[in-house]
Amino acid sequence: MNHAQIIAQIINAQSQQVKAAIGLLDNGDTVPFISRYRKEVTGGLDDTQLRLMDEKLTYLRELDTRRETVMDVIKEQGKLTDELKQAIMTADTKTRLEDLYLPFKKKRQTKAQIARKAGLEPLLQELIEQPLTDVNSLAEKFVTDEVKTIDDALDGARQIALEDIAEDADLIQKLRDWLWENAFISSSLVKAKEQEASKFKDYFEFSELIKKIPSHRMLAILRGRNEGLLSLKIDVNVEEGIQHPAVTKIIQHLRWDVDGSAWLKRTLQLAWVSKLHVRLSLQLTNQARIGADAEAINVFARNMKDVLLAAPAGGKATLGLDPGFRTGVKVVVVDKTGKLTDTAVIYPHAPQKQWDKSKHVLAALCMKHKVELISIGNGTASRETDQLAAELLQDFKDIKAQKIMVSEAGASIYSASAAAAKEFPGLDVSYRGSVSIARRLQDPLAELVKIEPKAIGVGQYQHDVNQVQLNKALGDTVEDCVNSVGVDVNMASPALLKYVAGISESVAQEIINYRDEHGRFDNRKQLLKVKRLGEKMFTQCAGFLRIRNGKQPLDASAVHPEAYPLVENIIKSLDCTIKDVIGKSSQLAGVNPRDFANDQFGLETVKDVIDELKKPGRDPRGEFKTATFDDTVHKISDLKKGMKLEGIVTNVTAFGAFVDIGVHQDGLVHISQLADAFVKDPSDVVKAGQILKVTVMEVDVARKRIALSAKTGAKPERKQPNKSQDKKNYGKKNTYNKTPRHTGNSNHAFGALADAFKKAKKETK
Repeated sequence: MNHAQIIAQIINAQSQQVKAAIGLLDNGDTVPFISRYRKEVTGGLDDTQLRLMDEKLTYLRELDTRRETVMDVIKEQGKLTDELKQAIMTADTKTRLEDLYLPFKKKRQTKAQIARKAGLEPLLQELIEQPLTDVNSLAEKFVTDEVKTIDDALDGARQIALEDIAEDADLIQKLRDWLWENAFISSSLVKAKEQEASKFKDYFEFSELIKKIPSHRMLAILRGRNEGLLSLKIDVNVEEGIQHPAVTKIIQHLRWDVDGSAWLKRTLQLAWVSKLHVRLSLQLTNQARIGADAEAINVFARNMKDVLLAAPAGGKATLGLDPGFRTGVKVVVVDKTGKLTDTAVIYPHAPQKQWDKSKHVLAALCMKHKVELISIGNGTASRETDQLAAELLQDFKDIKAQKIMVSEAGASIYSASAAAAKEFPGLDVSYRGSVSIARRLQDPLAELVKIEPKAIGVGQYQHDVNQVQLNKALGDTVEDCVNSVGVDVNMASPALLKYVAGISESVAQEIINYRDEHGRFDNRKQLLKVKRLGEKMFTQCAGFLRIRNGKQPLDASAVHPEAYPLVENIIKSLDCTIKDVIGKSSQLAGVNPRDFANDQFGLETVKDVIDELKKPGRDPRGEFKTATFDDTVHKISDLKKGMKLEGIVTNVTAFGAFVDIGVHQDGLVHISQLADAFVKDPSDVVKAGQILKVTVMEVDVARKRIALSAKTGAKPERKQPNKSQDKKNYGKKNTYNKTPRHTGNSNHAFGALADAFKKAKKETK
């Protein structure tokens, strides 16, 4: 099969669709552009299919390049037979191709090569063909000045056999496939490492079918091994005293009669133990790691997408609070456009305890700048600072603001970045973090693109997976999110512009430079005046860039400039102007898309244009919502079994979801507790940023573990009540307002991941 046919099966499409999409990619078109504006060409392939297609195409082309190299080398050696050429041409993986190439690789002189030069290959053939003959008598005639003894002759013949077996590509493939289906991956504690390896205690004596092991468990085991705390083994279960089934597989493949020859049987046992098992174990470990990496990266990208596409609170004056104890709470005010307008530092908490003074400082700032939103970072001292904000709104009724807690993940990294220094050259680093906290409430996407995706903290084992693949996947995710929303070219930062389809980082800066020199853009055509932004790049990016209140109303929509003639035809048929149509669903209700479809504009394009005219520049991110924290709960020790709480999903993993309930430690809703019905994949029922009502099932304060359930009517197992504790808590009242939490941001406590594995182990039961 050709590349298009192979990829079509993988992405569930027709080969013609794939062939057309490959042509567009090779022509320099971007995935967002193809997905949005070339639906007729590709038959409607979406960005997910196109990303996967691009990945598989790269792999297949790399495989082809390597295939040509391998054939050239073997051809130079004069050993390229028709059978071998056919095997190389049909090799569908890099592993299979390397198996075929192994016998022809240049390598240092081996014992087998020395034995071949000594003329011992005929002895091996005799040993195979005459299994009932005494091996010493067969070997005796091969004793020479070079091969001094019978044992030397037999050892040389065995070395040849071991090398031949280890380089038998078909045998290797059979054993690898068989092991993948039947082998277990087992881990055990490295001797005298128990204290250091306590976080891996669930894997001290662990075993699971390698083909079924979930991503998070595989990555945990590999981390333990890499830290020198766990040892790994891959093998099938074999009863003591029974011949290893792998040896039986080798015998069946080679068709050697080993029943009458202890020498042959021992040779095959050694081939498995000393050559094949180690090599195949490494290959299968790598295969499982690649699968685990792919799943972890997929989880990370999916969570990242949910966070980036969280609904924005919108353009409102916002007070940003970066909480702290000794160093104080850093306060900033940003206007509705995100521009920094004021700063302050307050010390409401220990050791200064300037509570009332801090409230008055905040009140003055809120009234001066007509603050509508108070954004509170969820790190150290966040709940205490939230109490301060609650009292502020209680005591000063003229302040009409809503307080919301947001994730501050990555804010400190942004504040120390070159981008932040360029944006705020004279501003103290600590205030830059507060600006980020405020802005990510106004528009999460526009602010979070300034932070390295890995720093946002919505992945699992992000430092253990393939970093090149992770960075590409996250970059692709950010690009897809940015282009699905669209970018206001007159407001966007360089960090946001560089993710617009077709725009490079350098051109993004040139757009800013042009804007600074000439003022705001009035129409999309002006983009062609930007340095290094040519016709090709304009075609890719124009539909994703928005110009609000410009000369051309369509420039504020997702209608591509190449489709403006189509819009003219539509409004001409309605005998009206663009202003009479744009944003008016009733005016367009009677328009039949088929009346305007032609060779230039296909039916899908016409439908998309009409939909866009009905709701121009529509934001796909949905309605802004907040969750409500219980203000009687501030720390993990405040939690009690059976409590019904509201929280925010911060991270969705293969084994469940982590939920922020406002105690600085995310709780785990195991996959078995996510819904009343059976859940195969947590991402089917929850996503990062989602509001979730949960029940506290178990609390381990010492180990900072919180087990939660999202099932309706969930009840923890009842234990003997602690009457003194009940009495102590009796009569406590909720002093402050319930605390809203922005649904669009998240903060995954990575320490909880390791703790969660014990809970996740239930999956295997």
